[in-house]
Amino acid sequence: MISRKLMLHITCFTLSATAWQAQAGDDASAETFTVGMGAQSAPRYSGSDQRHWLAGPVIQARDNAFFFDSLKDVGYDLQADNGLYLEHTLGFSLGRADRNSTWRDGSNKLKGMGNIDAAVNTAIAVGWSATPWLSFEGKATLPLSDGQGVHYQTSVTLLPVQNNADTVALQSATLFGDRRYMNTFYGVSQKQSERTDFAPYQAAGGFYGVDSSLTWSHQFTPHWGSVVSVDYAWLSDHAGKSPIVDQRGGTTLNLGVLYTF
Repeated sequence: MISRKLMLHITCFTLSATAWQAQAGDDASAETFTVGMGAQSAPRYSGSDQRHWLAGPVIQARDNAFFFDSLKDVGYDLQADNGLYLEHTLGFSLGRADRNSTWRDGSNKLKGMGNIDAAVNTAIAVGWSATPWLSFEGKATLPLSDGQGVHYQTSVTLLPVQNNADTVALQSATLFGDRRYMNTFYGVSQKQSERTDFAPYQAAGGFYGVDSSLTWSHQFTPHWGSVVSVDYAWLSDHAGKSPIVDQRGGTTLNLGVLYTF
């Protein structure tokens, strides 16, 4: 499944589509439906030095404040006239496999670590659109079906280009996790160490990385468009010193072709 990071990229595509339709004189509507295909080249898991390709359908529907997308999120967002907004979603994390996987994170290098199960989660984001081209956001994601811990992020998004054909977005997010989250994804317990060649490692909670992306969406027609993005994630000491981390920096490439009705 394509990473949830593509949600930002689809949003940029929707902005371009809306601008194009406004330029063409179409009636503005708060109801949209977008379908398409996405592909992603990414590390096999956070900290991996191996890569794999993922591909899958993309579906997004919006009815005023409510939205659904095939990246496993359903929710609503509310925005005030002063730019403050609240977003609440219900979705799930795909977890991680201890073998190579074609649909989620995982690598044969993790054999013996055991699988991290998929988990239903809820996320709450509070932000402020200071201007049409600059926004700030804080977000917390909490698991509902499994005790995998809580992770947080604060982000800044800049839209230097917005017109009827193109939208360019720059986003940088600072990543945090509580102790349980960090040890679920980066820790090595004594039992895991006995089954693998990894030394035991207990990860501390707190700041664990930075994730930055550059996204370009281009509108060919009022309905057809494309999205391309490059994402770079860097792991700090709390995650980067884990024995399962082969390299601290990882680049992800997202491609998408989308049609908005």
